[in-house]
Amino acid sequence: MGNTLLQNDSRPQDKPRNIHALMLRLALAVVLALAAATGSAQSGKRQDGGRDRQMSQEERQRMREDMREAYRQRQDRPQKARPQQMTPEERGRLRRDIEDANRSLKR
Repeated sequence: MGNTLLQNDSRPQDKPRNIHALMLRLALAVVLALAAATGSAQSGKRQDGGRDRQMSQEERQRMREDMREAYRQRQDRPQKARPQQMTPEERGRLRRDIEDANRSLKR
């Protein structure tokens, strides 16, 4: 004999719903819907910019000339001067200035 108040030997009358199976079916339906939508969006032929079209000799030559011109223009521009490295004295002055500024901010 035990304490029967704390023991629940009765089973529920209704069948428990299987949430896992419902979620699996829902996920499968979503995946299939997305696959169908993606497949239908990609089924059309490519427009004029597809890889099927070969470049003509004139187009290739024009592209080469355009690239050469772009490189020439790039070389003609003056290069930006790289900033000089700070001397130890300049770094020390900058460090002291920053420390002074930080001290004045704390006040």
